[in-house]
Amino acid sequence: MRRTTILFVLLFAVTCAFAQKGKVTSALNYKDAGKLDKAVESIEETIDPKNPKSENSISWSGTWEARGSIYQAVYASKDENYKKLSEDPLTVAFESYQKALQLDDKDRFTKSVKIKLTLLVVDLTNQAIAAFNEEKFEKAMKSFEEILAINQMPAYKTEGTNTVDTVIMYNAGLAAFSAKNYDKAIEYYKQAAKYKYNGAKTYKAISDSYFQKKDTLGALHTLQNGLKEYSDNGPLLVEVINIYLHANKVDSAMNYLKIAIEKDPKNSSYYFALGTLYDKLQKIDEATSSYLKAIEFKEDYFDAYYNLGALYYNKGVKQIDVANAVPSNQPDKYEIEKNKADVEFKKAIPYMEKAHEINPKDKFTMESLKTLYYRLKMLDKHAEIIEQLKNIQ
Repeated sequence: MRRTTILFVLLFAVTCAFAQKGKVTSALNYKDAGKLDKAVESIEETIDPKNPKSENSISWSGTWEARGSIYQAVYASKDENYKKLSEDPLTVAFESYQKALQLDDKDRFTKSVKIKLTLLVVDLTNQAIAAFNEEKFEKAMKSFEEILAINQMPAYKTEGTNTVDTVIMYNAGLAAFSAKNYDKAIEYYKQAAKYKYNGAKTYKAISDSYFQKKDTLGALHTLQNGLKEYSDNGPLLVEVINIYLHANKVDSAMNYLKIAIEKDPKNSSYYFALGTLYDKLQKIDEATSSYLKAIEFKEDYFDAYYNLGALYYNKGVKQIDVANAVPSNQPDKYEIEKNKADVEFKKAIPYMEKAHEINPKDKFTMESLKTLYYRLKMLDKHAEIIEQLKNIQ
């Protein structure tokens, strides 16, 4: 009787296993028939730990592969009622395929799961793009991350290759940045930079992420590393220069500016920036030369004309202070010093007038001209600029 009992127990176990596999088959049949609600209900029963009959199906790789394909079908469905069956069906599918591969110790299902993973990558890509366009950046980032995870799965890789999808890496960084998850943005952008994806722009993206974290030092180091790879890149140079300018490190900014000018000798912005640095250092001749060089390469450079005018205007103001310091009993000397100031004011006028011509609504330029015209007794022009100022809000 004992032998009979053992045989009966084995037969019962096999029968239960087939019954549960039959449930998996039923779930797939429901899926193929388009009855996704029934498919989901049936497949979930087979993995319910509270169901005493689910023990065999939970440990069977085919159950999880079937579950993944059912949830992919939920994602693909056009029926809104079916779409409500899962908040994130592709993640459920991804996790199911992972489980299927973990349980597949004899590689019976690996090939078929790999095919389904290939299709899942397509679905995840479409979902990520749609989510990004809808400004659901967290969801887009998660989808890109799952694609990266699939790419690194041993079962998914082609033997002898190391799959690296740099486009997805970069897009994961972009989605993370848009979601204000700057640490993850830096992580993914750095991975993309490692494979030289998108060139210097990726280093700029990393530095932007550091800036958002208020980590100026991290941004600076990133830009400097980028310049080691892409020494001719103007935008990276400009970013480094701006960091040094904001930190008031004039000498460092000057050094990078001179490098930038060597790389791009006709870039008017570089000469303008150089002029502002010389201006700060009170090197008036060098500042003047730099501003004029900027104008040479950009004839309508408002800021360069304005700064040139301001440069002479400020020289005139300083000379007025010199004149006012002359003792009252030396009127002739006072006139000489005052006239020197007027010479500087006269030099300022053509540059301020050109700036006004380029941008006729700039109030600062108009106020400067009003003062200059009054100072030099150019009363007609003074009256004219006052009228123009009345029309400026």
